[in-house]
Amino acid sequence: MSCDETRDLVHGYVDGELELVKSLEIENHLRGCRICARTYQELRTLRSATSNSALRYEPNANLEDRLRSALHREVETQRKPLILRWEWLIAGVSLIAVVAIIWAIVANLGRSSTGDVIAQEIVSSHVRSLMADHLTDVPSSDQHTVKPWFNGKLDFSPPVKDLSQQGFALNGGRLDYIDNRPVAALVYQRRQHSINLFVWPSNDAQGVQEKASEHQGYNLIRWSNGGMAYWVVSDLNLAELQQFVQLLQQQSQTSL
Repeated sequence: MSCDETRDLVHGYVDGELELVKSLEIENHLRGCRICARTYQELRTLRSATSNSALRYEPNANLEDRLRSALHREVETQRKPLILRWEWLIAGVSLIAVVAIIWAIVANLGRSSTGDVIAQEIVSSHVRSLMADHLTDVPSSDQHTVKPWFNGKLDFSPPVKDLSQQGFALNGGRLDYIDNRPVAALVYQRRQHSINLFVWPSNDAQGVQEKASEHQGYNLIRWSNGGMAYWVVSDLNLAELQQFVQLLQQQSQTSL
């Protein structure tokens, strides 16, 4: 994919609106093009900044009436010529239009939450690991082998659980890169379905309840607990994926 094509599609990529093949093509281009990668990061920064609810402005329903009344009183007081009164009226209407346009732009930019962007990255990493046949850097079904492998490679120690007796076999782990930071990817298997569990430190000290979603045909579940953020992705049906998450959470509580 060329730089021109990337520039045309990068806005849709940031908003998670592209089909999977185009998203992977853009990812490959961004890894090799510093200029396009910088543009992508600037767009992500802008989207993150404008998603802040404190920046949004919702005008009162009577804003237009109050502006018209204020302009009318000003014109009557000054008794300007008719042409000047029309200039004031046009200026007032223009101000209303500008406020409405700014509000619409900010609302549109904030529509795609950070979670939507991360979901796109999670699905892309999952598919890429399957396509490249690179599910694991440390292939092992032993949690005591997988967990120590991450020592020195990450600035945190990911929890690794053995769920083989419950039908979710541990296949190993690998390093990945999500949300602009290195993360742990733990790989499990349920029949012919691969499950990627991404783990990294959470910024939410109180934890977040699990939330399920569907993205490009894949089921995702995310939550945070014990200072860690978790994202699970697979083409496994949602009911069994939720069972997997519940087993993880139960083992985590048992080990506390």
